[in-house]
Amino acid sequence: MADVALEKGNAQRVRGDFESFVAAFYSAADLRNFLESPAVDIEVKQNVIKTLASRMQLDPNVANFIHLIVMHGRTELLREIDRALGEELNARMGIAQAEVISARALSDAERRELTAALERRTGKKIEARFGEDGSLLGGAVVRVGSTVYDGSVREKLNRLREQLERN
Repeated sequence: MADVALEKGNAQRVRGDFESFVAAFYSAADLRNFLESPAVDIEVKQNVIKTLASRMQLDPNVANFIHLIVMHGRTELLREIDRALGEELNARMGIAQAEVISARALSDAERRELTAALERRTGKKIEARFGEDGSLLGGAVVRVGSTVYDGSVREKLNRLREQLERN
């Protein structure tokens, strides 16, 4: 799916459409039971998927991908497929996910500035999710992939204490 999305130049739409279907699938128990039932003929399932894809205005490639997943009985893996597709598209497009936890809510300007700094540091486009944790005292902790940038006041105090202990 990632190959097709990048080839067609609509990776963001494919990603969003697939995420929308996965959300609909898990929020509608009737749909989930219907598509997972071995008693329902595959052609009937395909017609339902076609109708649903039309109503949701899904990219045709996403609809075909969903058909394949249902046909092969892999609907229980939809969340994992969604996560893997997002990660693969991000990797191929040079996008990194960042989780930013700060001591207080950041303004839009601060968010933009921090995102720009992370983009310069990583050389990738950053898609950041922001959260708050009052126990940090001040500063922020940023996770990009497996790398953690700890700029919290607590961490700075710990480094200062270690430096003083060495002297």
